[in-house]
Amino acid sequence: MHGSLLSSSADRLAASDEAVSEAVAALAAAQRDDGHWVFELEADATIPAEYVLLRHYLAEPEDLELEARIGRYLRRIQSAEHDGWPLYHGGAFDISATIKAYFALKMIGDDPAAPHMERARKAVLAAGGAEACNVFTRIQLALFGCGSWDAVPTMPPELIFAPRWLPVHLYKMSYWARTVVVPLLVLAALKPLARNPRGVRVDELFSGSPAALKSQAAQKSWIWTAGYTGLDRLLKAGDGLWPKGLRTRAINACRDWVVERLNGEDGLGAIYPAMANSVMMFDALGVPADDPKRAIARKSVELLLVHREGETYCQPCVSPVWDTALAAHAMLEVGEPEAEAMADRALAWLKPLQVLDVEGDWADERPGVRPGGWAFQYRNDHYPDLDDTAVVVMAMDRAAGRAAGGAAGDYGQAISRGIEWTVGLQSKNGGWGAFDADNSHDHLNNLPFADHGALLDPPTADVSARVVSMLAQKGEPLESPRMQAALGYLRAEQEPEGSWFGRWGVNFIYGTWSVLCALNAAGVDRADPMIAKAVDWLNAIQNADGGWGESCDSYDLARVAHVAAPSTASQTAWALLGLMAVGEVGSPAVARGIEWLVRHQEDDGLWGQEYYTGGGFPRVFYLRYHGYPKYFPLWALARYRNLVRSNDGAVKWGM
Repeated sequence: MHGSLLSSSADRLAASDEAVSEAVAALAAAQRDDGHWVFELEADATIPAEYVLLRHYLAEPEDLELEARIGRYLRRIQSAEHDGWPLYHGGAFDISATIKAYFALKMIGDDPAAPHMERARKAVLAAGGAEACNVFTRIQLALFGCGSWDAVPTMPPELIFAPRWLPVHLYKMSYWARTVVVPLLVLAALKPLARNPRGVRVDELFSGSPAALKSQAAQKSWIWTAGYTGLDRLLKAGDGLWPKGLRTRAINACRDWVVERLNGEDGLGAIYPAMANSVMMFDALGVPADDPKRAIARKSVELLLVHREGETYCQPCVSPVWDTALAAHAMLEVGEPEAEAMADRALAWLKPLQVLDVEGDWADERPGVRPGGWAFQYRNDHYPDLDDTAVVVMAMDRAAGRAAGGAAGDYGQAISRGIEWTVGLQSKNGGWGAFDADNSHDHLNNLPFADHGALLDPPTADVSARVVSMLAQKGEPLESPRMQAALGYLRAEQEPEGSWFGRWGVNFIYGTWSVLCALNAAGVDRADPMIAKAVDWLNAIQNADGGWGESCDSYDLARVAHVAAPSTASQTAWALLGLMAVGEVGSPAVARGIEWLVRHQEDDGLWGQEYYTGGGFPRVFYLRYHGYPKYFPLWALARYRNLVRSNDGAVKWGM
């Protein structure tokens, strides 16, 4: 950590130079031999708890040391304030996360009479008992015979045959919902029972009083809710009346759908819930453990484990493409030979990961568009995403445009194919979602099954801004129809106080940074009220210590906008990058923010951050990107010094 407040612009510049040098050296040490970066991606207690339960569901050989390591992790993150487990660091009690963590700890041998278990149990019962948990927790309990399948909304496997014109259709759901749901359709139809060799149950968590599901969806309609609730009752009443031949064909079709998308060692959808469900599906279908399909699905889960400091936890997925592309941007901003060489190695690693020959699920809505995107994970060919693709394309374009010429490699074809695929998935309202076009079927959020409120992938301001930044960086005219449609979408999405909602980062700071970068790149006049309001908002929410912070509570359904939180390295960097993009490099707010980053750099050259600033599913699932406080502050500090030393102070890149 560097010294006290900096007294002058020259001091600030010198301190920034020193901080940049230290951060570059630290990130150089973290770069893998093949050129990529990947940092831990941490969620809440649910994923490691589910991993424990998966092993016991399958009755796998005991690994007491592994269980002990996971137990230490779960006990450490239990809240001392509310005695349960939150969805993010310092967050409120979450009954579903607490039930799963308690179940896992009891499974590995923690005595229910132990103080930490007793406190957790009392907290669950005070919140309504296990009856009050969400759909996915009810399924987990039902699989272990601890809860009734009657408490789980019915989703028959015959859904796989539903025609596109029906209101409920798999391809009207988001990619993540699709990959989680399809193997789950098989499990819900077969209703298998966990082997559970230790015979552990959590009956003590039930209060004896049924509880209704509580939806976290932002778009609710009493008409659709009533209709889907009635449909659920009909499906439950007729669950045993489906023709056996049709049921068998439906289960086989679900199995085949999963097999087609197994995705090797990276797993179905490359996300833990889908991967675990695929393993349990194979098991329920009688597929032996040594069958290649089941074995590779099981291995994909194991590759998500993180072992450190006497603890182990399971990640929800991995983020190598995202980490590598963003770190490459930071190195390109640094602009020094060593940093640029690291960026070149990173981009060379990224180039062959472009998906050029698989028409993924996105093609159902956009047939005829050629593939050309990048996924978030090492491989996820059926599910590339637009955010990663735009970020990779911008980094490649910036590297290819350096005066040094050929050192960066030839990215022309990769860039053109990335742009072609991305613009092909523009939605009708002018924006872009993360994985699909026009995935905006809001009525599906009224399904009883959709209590998490994350069944859809509609266009969002942050992803749309990233695509606008990419197009603008590549010279897309401000007047082009698709640019005008996109800018119209962003203008309509601005919040009354001047911010933008951040779907994939927490939250309004993330969204506002993303959009300000896009507006600058597109050439929107800085005098535009849209920009002025955003600048005023960022200045108004700056913390007294000079940094910026925002709580995950800002996603609350009450939509109270920004909820203040202690300053974090990543959110401070986002605010600074957003302000600097629209000409505020000389402002007092930027000076204070730069000083905050300099003061909070740690001895290893990077920045620490326990707070979660990554978005998973608002109100349900949040992410702690361990890379965010590493490359974003470096990026902001490098940009600050570059702009201060430049003649015009203008940001010439999309990000």
